[in-house]
Amino acid sequence: MAQMVFKRYEIKYQVSDEQRERLEHVMDSHMIADEHGPSTVRNLYYDTPTHLLARRSAEHPHYKEKLRVRSYAPAGDDTPVFLELKKKCDGIVYKRRCTLPLSSADDLLTGARQPETQIERELAFSASRYEGLAPMMFVAYDREAYYAADDHEFRMTFDRAVRCSWTDLKLDGQDVGHVLTPAHTSLLEVKCAAGMPLWLVDFLSRERIFKASFSKYGAAVACQLSGQVTRRVARHAAEPRLRVIDGINVSQRLSGSLLVATA
Repeated sequence: MAQMVFKRYEIKYQVSDEQRERLEHVMDSHMIADEHGPSTVRNLYYDTPTHLLARRSAEHPHYKEKLRVRSYAPAGDDTPVFLELKKKCDGIVYKRRCTLPLSSADDLLTGARQPETQIERELAFSASRYEGLAPMMFVAYDREAYYAADDHEFRMTFDRAVRCSWTDLKLDGQDVGHVLTPAHTSLLEVKCAAGMPLWLVDFLSRERIFKASFSKYGAAVACQLSGQVTRRVARHAAEPRLRVIDGINVSQRLSGSLLVATA
């Protein structure tokens, strides 16, 4: 049975293809490849028309949350998908998810379906707090996942070619869009309930790989809004006031669009 409740740390790193190859060689003695093999992860992120959830996340608050629908294969209205509430508080990630047909997941988040389980009630309550909640962004990436041979709670994932679209908000198989991550790199996520194993700490230290602050959804929204800003400024070049739109500073909108390494 798939895990539905998570409490863990999620630490991100940007690694080159060469670093990834060396790391995978080290992992051979400690990690096991996920039985489902390489997959394309497709997500629909729900937000308000003013991107309230994305804006709050970009401010790096003590608490933040995201609502999304996720599938690991093309999904139609009747296809089971994961409906997820992801919260982060004081550096710890809490995730609650349930499985529903895609159309039912959308109905639950938009208030058209009554929740039936405890997790569904939590998801529905969080969604009800945001006016106008709807799918706002499609984000996909190619993932390879691993878990520790002696601890299935310890996981490592490599995500390549993170891409987004805000014009084709479906999970029916399309997975193209604006690419958000550099070529020949992967986004490594280390997911653990406690500390990292010494072999991994040693490798990261030896390779001088530092933590990277990166939100896939935040970067996708920044990509969308940077295009809007460019068009508006080009159209109204004589009006510098348009650097602020809907009360949100442009620099704030773009703050999540780059991988930032921190020592």
